[in-house]
Amino acid sequence: MNISDTKKLTAITAAFFITVTAFSGCSESANSSQTTSSVSQAAKSDIDASIAAEDIDVGYDEESSVGITFSDGSATISGEGATAEGETVTISQAGTYILSGTATNGRIIVLADKTAEIKLIFNGVDITCADNAPLLVSKAKKVYIVLEDGTENVLTDSASYSLGEDDSNTDGAIFSKADLTINGSGTLTVNANYKHGIVSKDDLVITDGNINVTSASTAMEGKDSVKISGGTFNISAGTNGIKSTNAEASDKGFISVTGGSFTVVANNDAFEAETVLSIEGGSFDITTGGGSANASMKSDGTPNRNWQNNMGNGGGGPNGMGRPDDNGNGTGGEPPAMPTADNTDTTDSTSTSAKALKAGSEVNISGGEFKIDSADDSVHSNGNIVVTGGNISAASGDNGMHANGNLTISDGTVDITKSYEGIEGSIVTIDGGTISVVASDDGINCAGGSDTGSTDRMGADQFSAQEGVELNINGGTVTIDADGDGLDSNGNFTMAGGTVYVCGPTNGGNGALDYNGTATVTGGTLIACGAVGMEEGFGDNSTQYSVLHDLGSTVSANEKLTITDSDGKEILSFTPTKTWQSVVFTSADLKKGETYTITAGSQSETVTIDGIVTSNSKGMSFGRGHGGGRGF
Repeated sequence: MNISDTKKLTAITAAFFITVTAFSGCSESANSSQTTSSVSQAAKSDIDASIAAEDIDVGYDEESSVGITFSDGSATISGEGATAEGETVTISQAGTYILSGTATNGRIIVLADKTAEIKLIFNGVDITCADNAPLLVSKAKKVYIVLEDGTENVLTDSASYSLGEDDSNTDGAIFSKADLTINGSGTLTVNANYKHGIVSKDDLVITDGNINVTSASTAMEGKDSVKISGGTFNISAGTNGIKSTNAEASDKGFISVTGGSFTVVANNDAFEAETVLSIEGGSFDITTGGGSANASMKSDGTPNRNWQNNMGNGGGGPNGMGRPDDNGNGTGGEPPAMPTADNTDTTDSTSTSAKALKAGSEVNISGGEFKIDSADDSVHSNGNIVVTGGNISAASGDNGMHANGNLTISDGTVDITKSYEGIEGSIVTIDGGTISVVASDDGINCAGGSDTGSTDRMGADQFSAQEGVELNINGGTVTIDADGDGLDSNGNFTMAGGTVYVCGPTNGGNGALDYNGTATVTGGTLIACGAVGMEEGFGDNSTQYSVLHDLGSTVSANEKLTITDSDGKEILSFTPTKTWQSVVFTSADLKKGETYTITAGSQSETVTIDGIVTSNSKGMSFGRGHGGGRGF
């Protein structure tokens, strides 16, 4: 059917809005904090994430279009620009082609001039191909797939391809050597039994549609980039969900998402960008590697190899993934047979990575709603992570967020409900937002090096201060529940603002605060509770008063802690959910010479502020002292 001029104008206006929003979004993120600006703009300045008007426009002239109808083992063509041989249709000219009908063993091949732009209108087409890609774009400038409103469209391949020299690299049910755009409000279902679902060797752009992909390997791939502004996606992937792979240039290999609804179940990574992964909006329900119950990291910090052995090739669904029991045995059903040697994609299948959001240089999140359950890191970057908005809820079998470089949060909500280590990076800076972390080891860990999956994770077990390693809290609200160290920096720790609550370790081998350099507080509010033995407080290079105090005996879990002044006014309060005995607290309300009462359960003790740091602690921590942070 024809699309009215009004609809076309609306589409063009929307495209202009998306383009402007993409660039204004970068500026807005950059202004959120100095740290965010220097990191985010450096990585994003090279990429062009804008979406053109024609990528959104679903209009076409039906009268001038070529009709292609599949039926009874043949294809009928009305118009010029395409030829048919049985159920195989070859399109050789620029133009618009309307496809409908059913092919039980057919193909669509686009073999046109390299300057040709071709629009394929999927108007209720169902194509199965026994030995190759149902849709192959061999040569064109750009191809558009328009999903006609209200239609169901299905492309299905088989578990093996018969390939010649000219198409030897074809490995997707939809395989394009040119730029590929998908739009329209209809439904596209891709059953990729060979390897990948939808592949573009250039740019893959999706602006609308109901897209369902079940794939033996990667569900969707754009080598140069993947740009998504809308649509509803249901993905079940044998390896990766959505990826971009070009590592040859800094302005390629990126994924940009500004909208859409995503349900992704992947055996390996859900979103993987070779360079930048940028998410500005959308809703995401992501499960990788069988979820956090199938943890890639054991509680002692060593890799859990059993999670890998329990993965099938069914995209992690009920019959495709066996979650391990206490002995590491799968319990979630028998996995289907793995691909044979002929169709095993070694690039994907040898990977043990099962991360939800992953990038080579930067993960940048400025919006979106995320529900993540990942066997491996929930958010991971080999470079930096920048969060300036969005709502993230993540359960991880390893780290909640891990950056080999710097990790900055300036706004949004980050709720890590389960992790080995919650937030990890060389320099972690929190300027704002609401952050909560539950970790079986450290809540926030700052250290040099990479996430190696060994006991030497990010420089663990090193007691000298590392250069270029910092934890900086300047704003926001942070709540930590950690069985290891609550806040841990292998370098320095600086607090200038914000509100921090730490429910720290119950064993004396870790501390609510732990640092190898100095700890300085100049502003903000903190209460950190933990065990006696390795406790640390702030240093005397601080400008705001703080207290490190060990009570006479252990306090039971869920007993409210209150700190009141000499007039009985409550200054601070916190209810730790675990037993504790040592507390560090600081507030702008603390005054020198004032006596404060610490009450927890049946215990009540007083402390008088006699210096920038007041402490009665006898904690040792292997004899390390930090400028007044400990009382010896």
